[in-house]
Amino acid sequence: MAGRGAAAGTYPSSVSSRSSAAVDATSVSVAGPAQSGLNRPAIDAARLRVAVLRLSRRLRKHDLAGLTPSQLSTLSSVGACGPVRLGDLAAAERIAPSTLTRLVNVLEERGYLSREPAPGDARAFLVTVTASGRDVLERIRTEATNLLTDILTTLPADQLAALEAAMPALEQLAGAAVSAAPAGGAGR
Repeated sequence: MAGRGAAAGTYPSSVSSRSSAAVDATSVSVAGPAQSGLNRPAIDAARLRVAVLRLSRRLRKHDLAGLTPSQLSTLSSVGACGPVRLGDLAAAERIAPSTLTRLVNVLEERGYLSREPAPGDARAFLVTVTASGRDVLERIRTEATNLLTDILTTLPADQLAALEAAMPALEQLAGAAVSAAPAGGAGR
């Protein structure tokens, strides 16, 4: 799965020997109906997917404070949302409530989350990140940022400039576009 649609020479020969038709089938013209008259480049969606997944995997290979990716995702979501009901958290994480309960139990046992009854609803609980949980999240973010910084130093200046120019598009694709950020990218 990791190499599907890869360009020749980029991935192992068993992957790159696929026909160019398979690669072309994943290319997407980015011109929309309103822009159909514009000559816009095609993007190889499979190649982009592989690159993003591989980079994500590299960034996750550092110490996660003994947490599984699911536990880290749950902790991060609670950290971003603030106090949240278990049902809402399960929906946000797109997992079954029973699975979420197991994840929260582990994180609570480690002192990263606390669970308290929801005001006005004796059946519901709110989950909150503890100070220890915030510390772990900050350490993991710092480690991942430092790792990515180290990776970026291996790129030549022209590729760094291309990445800088692509940042708004990548943020929009990730659903994290910052609407208040200046168009020139300052302040990020």
